[in-house]
Amino acid sequence: MNRTQPLVLGIESSCDETGVGIVRGTTLLTNTVSSSMDEHVRFGGVIPEIASRAHLDAFVPTLEEALAEAGVTLADIDAIAVTSGPGLAGALMVGVCAAKALAVATGKPLYAINHLVAHVGVGLLQQGAGAPSPQTTPHALPENMGALLVSGGHTEILRIRSITDDVELLGSTIDDAAGEAYDKVARLLGLGYPGGPAIDKLARTGNAKAIRFPRGLTQPKYMGTAEEPGPHRYDWSFSGLKTAVARCVEQFEARGEEVPVADIAAAFQEAVVDVITAKAVLACRENGITEVLLGGGVAANSRLRQLTEQRCSAAGIRLTVPPLPLCTDNGAMVAALGAQLVMAGVKPSGIGFAPDSSMPVTTVSA
Repeated sequence: MNRTQPLVLGIESSCDETGVGIVRGTTLLTNTVSSSMDEHVRFGGVIPEIASRAHLDAFVPTLEEALAEAGVTLADIDAIAVTSGPGLAGALMVGVCAAKALAVATGKPLYAINHLVAHVGVGLLQQGAGAPSPQTTPHALPENMGALLVSGGHTEILRIRSITDDVELLGSTIDDAAGEAYDKVARLLGLGYPGGPAIDKLARTGNAKAIRFPRGLTQPKYMGTAEEPGPHRYDWSFSGLKTAVARCVEQFEARGEEVPVADIAAAFQEAVVDVITAKAVLACRENGITEVLLGGGVAANSRLRQLTEQRCSAAGIRLTVPPLPLCTDNGAMVAALGAQLVMAGVKPSGIGFAPDSSMPVTTVSA
């Protein structure tokens, strides 16, 4: 196996995207994604059984398209990496079984990957064959590195001492993730699913200061001080914010007034991104983190990107945000982390592992 420039195939199926990516070292060759999102729209959220069946239908065509685009064959691949958690159990099972079948058929080593850590690994990728010479060691991440992951299922701030074996969770949501809150509020406002893009677009026409929504877990009893941290100093809560939006809508309707949907969307979004960025920057400053990667599907949100950049810059923190197609779940990020594990000499997972829908972020690979 080529351990300095491994050609790695990555498979992602944790939710509603069937992703196959191929990297050589840290150079991205292809990122092919087939999404079943349109099939979930009428239900207002992802239906696990529909997602699983869509993965079954999409996997082979997506794999064939990825291999063709990268100009390689399965025989050329040095290793296979697959998301083994966290995610929807049935969806994970499809990807894991496909990866195991490929590993057995080709004799290639197989790595079971944590897809949350993979969101960090994607930040190492160079774009395309004409990219600068790729980093060939597993220590490509800078020192004092952190990651802010914001998605439909997760909102977390991490410290990354080593992308292959040392990831520490500093803070996370204690209830809804930010993406969940967006979807639920979009439903309240009649904006449909997925809620994130709809609210982001509408918020640009609204007044974010028209309504003041709560910022969860920011009271002194939760925050404490740097010397005596409170129980949720770096944590988030969005369930109360969602309820506040619901009550706001009810009050306008009870008075027979037109609901100011754009203003509510803007004020809601400001509440989300304000508390996310404030707590993330606080965690970085108090833990010596000087480099942050923003990842996850909600990293596509324009206001989150803008405010994170502003606050990181003011705090002297260097921010990295992957290209939009690499922020959402995809196979390229799984391949990227798999390549880092290969270059670090980490032993393959074999085929004896099982998908883990609640895999903790501190577990890089199974």
